[in-house]
Amino acid sequence: MPLMRPLTSPRRLAVASLVAAALTAALLAAPGRAASKAAAKPAGKKTAVEKDAEAFLASVTSLIWPVSTTTANVDWVAATDVTPEHTGERTGADKAYAALVGSKVIIEKAKAFLAKEKQLDDLTARQLHKLLLAAAETPGTIPAVVAKRVEAESRLAATLDGYTFCLQPKANVAAGCARPTTANEIDNLLKKSRDVNERQRVWAASKEVGKVLKPGLVELVALRNQVARELGYKSYFALKVADYDMSVDEMMKVLDDAIATTKPLFDGLHCWAKNTLAARYKKPAPKLMPAHWIGNRWAQYWPTLVEEANLDPLFKGTPPERIVKSAENFYVSLGFPRLPASFWEKSDLYPVPPGLPRKKNAHASAWHIDHAEDVRSLMSVEDNEQWFSTAHHELGHIYYYISYSTPEVPFLLREGANRAFHEGIGDLARLASEQTPYLVQVGVMPAGKEPDPKGTLLNSALQSVVFMAFSAGTMSHFEKDLYENELPAAEWQKRWWDYVGQFQGVIAPVPRGDDMCDGCTKTHLIDDPASYYDYALATLIKFQLHDHICTKILKQDVRACNYAGSKEVGTFLKGILSKGATRDWRAVMKDATGEAISPRAMMAFYAPLVEDLAKRNAGKDCTR
Repeated sequence: MPLMRPLTSPRRLAVASLVAAALTAALLAAPGRAASKAAAKPAGKKTAVEKDAEAFLASVTSLIWPVSTTTANVDWVAATDVTPEHTGERTGADKAYAALVGSKVIIEKAKAFLAKEKQLDDLTARQLHKLLLAAAETPGTIPAVVAKRVEAESRLAATLDGYTFCLQPKANVAAGCARPTTANEIDNLLKKSRDVNERQRVWAASKEVGKVLKPGLVELVALRNQVARELGYKSYFALKVADYDMSVDEMMKVLDDAIATTKPLFDGLHCWAKNTLAARYKKPAPKLMPAHWIGNRWAQYWPTLVEEANLDPLFKGTPPERIVKSAENFYVSLGFPRLPASFWEKSDLYPVPPGLPRKKNAHASAWHIDHAEDVRSLMSVEDNEQWFSTAHHELGHIYYYISYSTPEVPFLLREGANRAFHEGIGDLARLASEQTPYLVQVGVMPAGKEPDPKGTLLNSALQSVVFMAFSAGTMSHFEKDLYENELPAAEWQKRWWDYVGQFQGVIAPVPRGDDMCDGCTKTHLIDDPASYYDYALATLIKFQLHDHICTKILKQDVRACNYAGSKEVGTFLKGILSKGATRDWRAVMKDATGEAISPRAMMAFYAPLVEDLAKRNAGKDCTR
């Protein structure tokens, strides 16, 4: 998003505040210059309203763009080196930037122009809508509330980023931790350990931060809702959904329809998985799977169940640098350029070496610092299959940034066709990186040692189909309840586990106290709130694009499809990526695939599993 959360130093805070104070005068005296070449119509055909709107957008862009870049640079420091000083800088900067982006003048003038939207061209109107949505996040009409929200978000993000997970407290708990651990180690233990008791300790350790985060998130939910209502939205959830030009009811219907369509397949996967895990741990098959049996902290996907599909041995000993380079090579083979040298110089791609005190955000992400050439990624790459596919995913975001950073795409529209498209492109690359022919071609998998296609497909479904239950089900319904329905904090924990049971078929290992907040451990509730449906929609988009690429361009089986080396695939993707947000996302989807967003392609991809799961589950109790 171009209008991102800002971070900077106290000195810059003063400067940014002066910029915000000068905004009114600058906009009221805006020069008559176009916001971008793309927004201009042939000379002599512009209405007076269009000319004024373009001049307004040009002035806003000239003020916001440099502040956004400064903001992103300090944001990067705060995420890659978590210290109280950097958290303080982040808080001060957010307040200054909020005053700039949420200026009353921006709100009033954007509304006034949009009241005459029929006199504006589409590109100008789109920029004004994006500007107003951004202003709704930080309305200058309630600066005290915005400031409190900024402070709460900065404080909570720093708490999560700097948290030390503990596998074994000292005898005197107040004395600290005898066995600290990292998010990467927790993930590895949950994937590899066969000791049920150890697994339960590891899983429980991953949830302790929820209790710490809950009070701050309770405050944040109220503040975010108050901010959203200032510009007429029912809730913060409704504000975030509005970026899709949809109502909350419309969004939830898309999500619920996807869940209903995939449920029969999910139920078959659940039956097989719980029986497989019960046999592994020598326990009776349960109705609902205990959360600590599963190799992911939130059971959002179910790894390591299909032994023959375990690719980690293929990456053992591979230098992390080579893993990231292999992802870059994938895009270059499609006709994309090499990453700029600055990407390698400025990114933070690998784990912090043991013994160093620095802490950084543990969640992989891609960054567009200046909405031009400065692109970076934050990862902690290790030698396993997960990081191989994650590197492909994150570079998908990076190449999306690069593709729409052109004069034809205005600053305010330098983002995905919608938020889900950005995730969908990343996940499309992840899916491509998992295809057996690709793994053989790039030398990861020895020819003649390809795994059973049925096992590979089953393993894929345990990621994507299972993830749909988490993203469209648990997370989206839970966040809707928090914001739209204002669920009382005392009910958060119970509602979370109600949804985990309903949608994911999973249960906590032991009863969890209402003072805890296991859902709060998901970073998105803190730093990317009310938006997790992005990932659900991205999953649908991923399969629809993949289906088109394999069946229409490459003429290959969708389950054994190799993009590498195809310039035609690259041209197809560039046609989507280069547009940014200059067109309605529904039109982009229809033009690219010939259909509206739906689970059709996803279900077609996994169609062979229906019969396979019926055979695997024959004679087993599949009720839950």
